[in-house]
Amino acid sequence: MTDDTAVGQAYALPGTLEGLLQRGRGLGALRALGEPGEAAAAVCEVVRRDWRWDTVVDDRPLYLARLVRESGLALDPVVSLLGGDGDDCERATGMLELLALSGSVEARETLRAYVREGEHWTDVLESVADAWPVEWWDDLAGVARDRLGGDRPRLWRSEPWTRWRAGAETRAPVRPLRPHPIDVGASGGRLLEVLADGGSARHTRIRALRCLAGRPPEPGLVPLVPHLAEVNGELPLPGLASAVLRLGPLAVPEARAWAADGRPWLSWIGVQVLAEHGTPRDLPVLPAELVAHEAARQWCGPALLAAGIARFGTAGAEAAPVLRRLWLRTPHSYERPALLKALASVAPVGLDFAYTESLWDCESDARLLGIAHAPGLPHVRERLTELRDDPMEEAEVRAAAGKRLVTGVR
Repeated sequence: MTDDTAVGQAYALPGTLEGLLQRGRGLGALRALGEPGEAAAAVCEVVRRDWRWDTVVDDRPLYLARLVRESGLALDPVVSLLGGDGDDCERATGMLELLALSGSVEARETLRAYVREGEHWTDVLESVADAWPVEWWDDLAGVARDRLGGDRPRLWRSEPWTRWRAGAETRAPVRPLRPHPIDVGASGGRLLEVLADGGSARHTRIRALRCLAGRPPEPGLVPLVPHLAEVNGELPLPGLASAVLRLGPLAVPEARAWAADGRPWLSWIGVQVLAEHGTPRDLPVLPAELVAHEAARQWCGPALLAAGIARFGTAGAEAAPVLRRLWLRTPHSYERPALLKALASVAPVGLDFAYTESLWDCESDARLLGIAHAPGLPHVRERLTELRDDPMEEAEVRAAAGKRLVTGVR
């Protein structure tokens, strides 16, 4: 059985091993490690296919590298990705460079060999130079110079090029400035005039909004908001939400009307304002919107709503069931820590298992929550020790785990 879909892929149900692994849940890692033989096929599948809902922010390399390492699997499924497109190569690189840090000579030599012969070799070289000790890649300078020929590296101001100066110029190329009808120094009144003028060019209005988003609140923007849509009226002008949120509490009275508007783009701007700055009278709007997101399977947005509900503490307890369902079900792992934080605010009892599971979660913010709040049980101390000592783990997580071990696992 399947649940949600993204990019042509159907997620398995969130309670199954496959569904848990696809979502990067800590419980999936625990189950896989508890039965490595039976879970091997599921682990290989989640390594081969990219299950991230949002490939920009959802984290997976460390989660997957740990599954490979701790399940004792061969590196073949990871290495095979190097022969795919740029995205596949990037995923493989992320896992292999972590496994190398964990002591895998095979992983390290595989990436070094790829730099010598692979298609996306510059991307791999720049990635390992950022992640590895310099002595692991410094001897590849000659290979890089030969492969570059007379070309300049793409990221010539990053490692390893700053160390080698291989084909890198000492100064950035000068790019001509694009003229803008709206100068960044234009007065707030002038910017509002541009926005109010329906005949202003689209790029000019966008420029005005971006200027307003970087300045102190301009109350005159409020009455203009419902009219600042794209030509087809289905989307806001780019930058509108940022400029409106800059207004803070000044936008709350009108945001109540926007939130109930039939235009989805305006309604969402209103809801965002109420989530960040609304008063207790606005609280009912947020759980209702959260339920609507769940029904529509809109996985981008619940974190913002959850943070808004969390501001009201236990007064938002009615949202606890939907928050819990979303935490269990969302494929958008980046939002999971915010959902757990909101649960802790509105209904703090009974979260010990969620915090403990989070110690194995794919998201570092989730692991930090687990480190701070998981109950003081022997397996929690064991996991904290693993996190503290794991060379693949992020520095902030290692430090937090070490600190809690020193101060005591209550």
